[in-house]
Amino acid sequence: MASRAASPAVAGRPYPGGMNARRRRPLFFALMAVCLTLFISSWAFVRLWSVPVAVAMAVLAMLTLMAARFTANARDNEESWWNRRP
Repeated sequence: MASRAASPAVAGRPYPGGMNARRRRPLFFALMAVCLTLFISSWAFVRLWSVPVAVAMAVLAMLTLMAARFTANARDNEESWWNRRP
């Protein structure tokens, strides 16, 4: 069985064109952890105390998920990979 090479993002090397995933990873995973914590806790035990607060926490988790997505896909000023032709 042939061994598979690790992808550039997993190995911490920059993507082709200079985009470095190592800078964005910690913030993305922190935002995802906050999102999961809010969502799970809202429907696990907060709903027993107050349903409107649980719904508000779920909506906040949804907004945190979008912020994580934007953070992961953001580009820096010095990156020009988005401007190159394929």
